[in-house]
Amino acid sequence: MADRVMMKGNEAIAEGAIRAGCHYFFGYPITPQNEVPEYMAKRLPEIGGTFIQAESEVSAINMVYGAAGAGARAMTSSSSPGVSLKMEGISYIAGAELPCVIVNVSRGGPGLGGLAPSQSDYFQATKGGGHGDYRLIVLAPASVQEIIDLMYEGFVTADKYRNPVMILADGILGQMMEPVTLSEVKDLQIPPKPWATTGMINGKPQSIINSLGLAYEDLEKINIRLQKKYQEIAAHEIRFQEEETADAELIIVAYGTSARVAKTAMIKAKAQGKKVGLFRPISLWPFPSQRIQELAQAGKRFLVVEMSAGQMVEDVKLAVNGKTTVDFYGKLNGTIPSVIDVNNAIIKCFASQGVA
Repeated sequence: MADRVMMKGNEAIAEGAIRAGCHYFFGYPITPQNEVPEYMAKRLPEIGGTFIQAESEVSAINMVYGAAGAGARAMTSSSSPGVSLKMEGISYIAGAELPCVIVNVSRGGPGLGGLAPSQSDYFQATKGGGHGDYRLIVLAPASVQEIIDLMYEGFVTADKYRNPVMILADGILGQMMEPVTLSEVKDLQIPPKPWATTGMINGKPQSIINSLGLAYEDLEKINIRLQKKYQEIAAHEIRFQEEETADAELIIVAYGTSARVAKTAMIKAKAQGKKVGLFRPISLWPFPSQRIQELAQAGKRFLVVEMSAGQMVEDVKLAVNGKTTVDFYGKLNGTIPSVIDVNNAIIKCFASQGVA
């Protein structure tokens, strides 16, 4: 029997992870994601799991490295500056091909920035952030229910590809409360992990995990293997949602909280007689470039809405490849773009084409 409850986004991150079979959490407090470790500190001991508040973000990500290397489903969470501190460890985990989930409930930057929500960590999440030629699978929820669903998908996908997955939310999604359905725990048969470092068996040493390639031939082999894996991920793990795009002249592209505002603005614009649709990337990497390219080739124009100076807009422009117009509206002060803001941006887009 499924339970219907009110839950805060940060709590949903934690409960979703537990229901996905995660029994190991390592983290360090930072606003606006503090309810995640708080919830884990209470719940994990109840199910025989392990919660450790590390002495720093650097320590936390390396604890994840160790637990994932032993074959456990492990995760950490933080917010923007804290995720920056984890980047060296994330690169190590990606290079060692270890599955885990990393959550970023992002806030404004650069530097200390503010505590209010932002989407200015898109580059950090999708373009690497740490050193080397690696990729994270990046999933962006837009509701508290989707947070729970994507936590499960995140752990399954991480195990499938032996690759870290990042759930990229923003401060509003972490702090807001919505009704969610907590379904029965799914089949949690975690796949065999013969590569895990499980110690000596019958006197024989088990696997050794690292990402070291001192000889250039060895490092090249590691990177070629990783790039082949990323190609496979890009071919099979793209997620997006479309609304009203078939007859749209202008399509708003937005993710997370911005997509929620954009949807209401789309409805308002349609009531004003404008043909507007919505395209919401759910996987930020791999990015749904091909579908956006198809829409561009069909003559659609685009308006990208982000709580940043414009980061995802670059991927939209690359996908469009000059076939049509890509406009942008961004919010930089830690507040959510209003429906009026986005609706005015829509009106400007049509006005630039000579449409009232």
